[in-house]
Order: sequence, then structure tokens, then C-alpha cells
Amino acid sequence: MENNILVEVKNLYKYFPITRGILIQRKIADIKAVDNVSFFIRRGETLGLVGESGSGKTTVGKCILRLHDVTYGQVVFDGVDLAHIPRGQLRAMRPKFQPIFQDPYSSLDPRHTVESIVGEPLVVHGIAKGKQLKDRVAELLTMVELEPEMAQRYPHMFSGGQRQRIGIARSLATNPSFLVCDEPVSALDVSIQAQIVNLLDNLQESMNLTMLFISHDLSLVRHISDRIAVMYLGKLVELASSNDLYNDPLHPYTRALISAVPIPDPAVERNRKRMLLPGEIPSPLNPPAGCRFHPRCPERLEICSKDVPKYQDRSGHFVACHLYQ
Repeated sequence: MENNILVEVKNLYKYFPITRGILIQRKIADIKAVDNVSFFIRRGETLGLVGESGSGKTTVGKCILRLHDVTYGQVVFDGVDLAHIPRGQLRAMRPKFQPIFQDPYSSLDPRHTVESIVGEPLVVHGIAKGKQLKDRVAELLTMVELEPEMAQRYPHMFSGGQRQRIGIARSLATNPSFLVCDEPVSALDVSIQAQIVNLLDNLQESMNLTMLFISHDLSLVRHISDRIAVMYLGKLVELASSNDLYNDPLHPYTRALISAVPIPDPAVERNRKRMLLPGEIPSPLNPPAGCRFHPRCPERLEICSKDVPKYQDRSGHFVACHLYQ
């Protein structure tokens, strides 16, 4: 089992300090963006990570990529703890794990050609140059269903969907084994989203990729993910296979998220009961005591405001909720 795990996050914490003062700064508080999160991703698997804005999804992804230094915990990639290795060793490992960014407009340098953008990782890591570099860029563009002749164009000459394909080609340049997809379709039209998700699905199968797919769109996550983890205010509240999570959601927050997913059948959509949550997600600067979801939970118990629920395994379906203790 352990040999089949590519990425394992263990007791991950990420706090952002708030300081006061100009000449002499002192810490006055912490923003608890990620608070004791643990999960693993098997080789060749896609793990979906969902939750409202502000739940800590993107911060988890950036900690795995070491774009943020972790406050506490481990991020074990292929047996190596990325959170604590020296920068030189981290740089040597970076070709093996790559990000796909959310915004295809701001993530591509407008002053560079597509050939320069897609080929940059190959140059930086000394993988290819000259004709070999040009051939590899042409191959990558073909993989993401773009014409090799487009390599001499600039980003402003492409649509949003084409830009995201260029970003995916850049992420695949070093032949990575793991991708962190940070809401890769949220900035695109609905008609284009399915094309990009299907492209990622096909690339995963052909290249045996492992992926962390971060999104707030549960219908997309269900389509592409083998398992789904649900976050709320820095905490992981539920994790299960895609079918189990949708067919039998255990945590009240998960049930609320699923009830908000539109159903294409008008009759079913009109008659089904929606689960509306009161209020807004609290600030991670001062999260509630006990279960962080209890101020908005329609099924809260007296213990929910006092004790943090333990993470428990119910036949492979993990949930942190006092209703099941």
C-alpha cells in the first residue's frame, strides 16, 4: 500500500502571521489558513479538493508545491519530505511536480512567444536546447491539441481556452509525475471547461499522471476525481470515493455543498430540497472553538461548540463530525 502512495500530507499547518509596527514589527495574531490537514494520493489517482472560497484549498496546493513554506507538518513526495529539504535539493526535484494555474491570462508572460513560455522549464532545468527544444515544444502543443505552428505567436493572440492549453503544455514540459491543478477551469466559459477537463483526463491516462484537482465546482470534481476531500475553514471534514461522497455524504457541510449542485433535469431540480446555510464562512483569523462548522450547522449538538471532532474511518469513508461518534 505505502509503495503505491506518491504524495502524503501529514498534519499540515500553514499560519500567516499578522504584524504591527513600521521599524520594529511584532506578531499580534495568526491567520490559520490550514490547520492540521492529512491525506494521501495514490499513483495515477486524481484527488479532488473542494470547499468554499477561503477554506484553504489553494494554500494546501501551494504548500505541497513548496510555494509556501509550511508552519508545521510534512509533505512527503515519493519518499522525500518536500517541506524540509534544502532549496538546492528542492530545485532538482521540481521537474517531477508542476502546477496548473487558475488564470490563463495572468499566468502567461505577454512579452514572450508560446515557444519561449512552453520551453522555459526545459531551458531552466537544462533538459533541452536548440532543435531538440523546438521539437519538444511542438510535441507538447500537439499533446494539448494545438497546432505546432502556433509556437511563434504571443498569448494575446489566443482565446482563454487556448491559453489554458498552453499553460498545461508548459506544466507537462518536464514530464512530471504529479500535477497540482488549482481551479484550472474556473476562469473559462462553461462550454470550454468540459474540453479542458476531458483533456486533463486523457493526459492523465496516457502519461500515468497523479493529480490534485482543486475546485469549488463539485460537478466537475466528480467527473474527474477518484476520491474527493472536502475542506472547511482550514480543516478537512470529509474524504471518500467520488461515488460514496455523492451517494452518501456524511458531513452536514458536504450535504449542503451537494444540494447546491444544479441538476439538468428540470422536474427533479424543481422538486428537490435545497440545504441553505445561514451566515458566511468565519474568518480564519479567529475561527470558532470546537467544530468550525457548528455556527452554520443545522444539525449541531451541544458538544460541537466545545470539542474538535475526531477524524474517523467508516469503512474507507472518513469524516470529522460529532454526529458519528
